[in-house]
Amino acid sequence: MHIRAAARRHPHDDAPDTAAAFRRLAALPPGPERGALRDEIVEAWLPMADRLAGRFRSRGETYDDLRQVAALGLVKAVDRYEPGLGNAFESYAVPTVTGEIKRHFRDHMWALHVPRRIQELRNRVRYAAQDLSGTTPGRRPTVAEIAEHTDLSEDDVRAGQEALESFSALSLDAAPPGGDDGYSLVDALGAPDPALDTVVDREAVKERLAALPERERAILYMRFFGDMTQSSIAEELGLSQMHVSRLISRCCGRVREQVMRDGEA
Repeated sequence: MHIRAAARRHPHDDAPDTAAAFRRLAALPPGPERGALRDEIVEAWLPMADRLAGRFRSRGETYDDLRQVAALGLVKAVDRYEPGLGNAFESYAVPTVTGEIKRHFRDHMWALHVPRRIQELRNRVRYAAQDLSGTTPGRRPTVAEIAEHTDLSEDDVRAGQEALESFSALSLDAAPPGGDDGYSLVDALGAPDPALDTVVDREAVKERLAALPERERAILYMRFFGDMTQSSIAEELGLSQMHVSRLISRCCGRVREQVMRDGEA
């Protein structure tokens, strides 16, 4: 069965006359004949699906991907359409295909996960700003103006405006706006300071070190803060290197045990 175009019966030139084909499809049982007729109907309506996909070209998705999503929506429309209800297929297919494309953007194109309600606020705020742009030449509509135009609260308008920046993300490898010095955004990010652990350790042992005898405190200071060798410390204090080594080990062990005991208390 060949499906012919009958543009004069439809509001668009890409709307073929498939009324008889749909009636026949509804009467056929599952099988090769029904599958072939279904594929023929889908192919006949593909130009319409492509036209609908073209409306969304400027939203960050490739046209080929949009055509595939639109074709999927068209297949769903063909499978779910009931000719016995008396409605033209086009009146059912257009919102079905458009809804499939919008669902694709909602579920797959956001760089950040944004709740459905916020996505809807974003769209209302965006469309309102476009409508009001002609009445506010030279400036952007204010939050109050958008709220009045949409019957939204000002808080909801602000939430929608924030969501406008969530649809796409900027790579950390990108240069900052106006920057041409070779730096990227990742260079501006902070990193954990390894010295923070040292601060914690010093605070933990400070009180216990202060409680040591003066000679032991001097030895630990010369070894760990003055970066002196054990032999240099021994010569400085008139002690043997072996004795200095034992004092350092004993003091460190005692302070460690006391700090661990304090942590368990």
